[in-house]
Amino acid sequence: MRFLMLGGFLGAGKTTTIARLARRFEAHGKKTAIITNDKASELVDTLNLRAQGFHVGELPGVCFCGNVDELVGMINALGTAYRPDVVMAEPVGSCLDIVATVIRPLRTAYGDRFEIAHYGVLVKPTHATKILRGEENAGFSPKAAYLFRKQLEEADFIMLNRVDQLSPQRADEIETLLREQYPDRPIVRMSATTGEGFEAAAALFDQVGEFGRRIIELDYDAYGAGEAELGWLNADMMVRRDRPFVLDDFLLAVVGAIRDRLNAIDAEASHLKVIGIHGGRFGVANLVSTSAAPELSRRSDAIVEAVRLVVNARIKCPPSDLRRAVAEGLQAAATEFACKLERLGEQCFRPGVASG
Repeated sequence: MRFLMLGGFLGAGKTTTIARLARRFEAHGKKTAIITNDKASELVDTLNLRAQGFHVGELPGVCFCGNVDELVGMINALGTAYRPDVVMAEPVGSCLDIVATVIRPLRTAYGDRFEIAHYGVLVKPTHATKILRGEENAGFSPKAAYLFRKQLEEADFIMLNRVDQLSPQRADEIETLLREQYPDRPIVRMSATTGEGFEAAAALFDQVGEFGRRIIELDYDAYGAGEAELGWLNADMMVRRDRPFVLDDFLLAVVGAIRDRLNAIDAEASHLKVIGIHGGRFGVANLVSTSAAPELSRRSDAIVEAVRLVVNARIKCPPSDLRRAVAEGLQAAATEFACKLERLGEQCFRPGVASG
């Protein structure tokens, strides 16, 4: 069984990349399964991947790092149920030390069962440019930027994602900064959305060898401080209206209204995703930065009267501020569309390395 992990900071595009990889493997006759990971339950990425028809297991409430036995248990469960040729794992976007705590132990204890692929790490341009330039106002403090930099440090190779949204000059600048600061690593420009450059990344994942070689020196106090700067919220609700409305328009309105409230309190978004599910149809809207416009990363083209809505937000602000911004944004969108909200559940907290 081939095992593949895809790293990257919050909002880097891991889920879209994994979905494209899964479709590529299956087009070549290989059955796939996917494992998602989060510090809370009700994960948009899990719902998104399952709605696309993939076999997905979720490990909520823990990080892969330090929980290899639970990861292996999930691999075994998926193996029994679906007998995949390839298992892909998406770690928490703030997770570090993947090579030392996951890849090396898997290879040592289960090398006869798993063929370990390259550990690739995705880069999101909106935050990468500021952090790699060393700008003071990079959207995050040095504590949070520490997580971003350490993830790249342990990568076998680096994927500069969203190149379809970059000018050639901007892409050249980011790649130059990456090569200067993280030498001896292949760098691939790609777009998980359009497929541009994707085959070059896939070819690296196809290679066979002993990968996961870079063990990083990690300051766990700095690691914990970086995670602790992020408010973490997952919310689940039903949205209803007594006459039909356009789901995709509503999803964009939700993300836009939340973004406006985050901007009002100067809170930078690492990751904001909203999924709306109605029967067998679903749409996903997201925000890659509070300075950016909301994006519809998956169209539903659905007109509905009721929809299940799940919100995942990872924002640089206290949890109380995050809860308020999301609640006010949801209510503003609901008022605009004359909808009623029925809250089913919510988790809002400040993570720390001890919770991994």
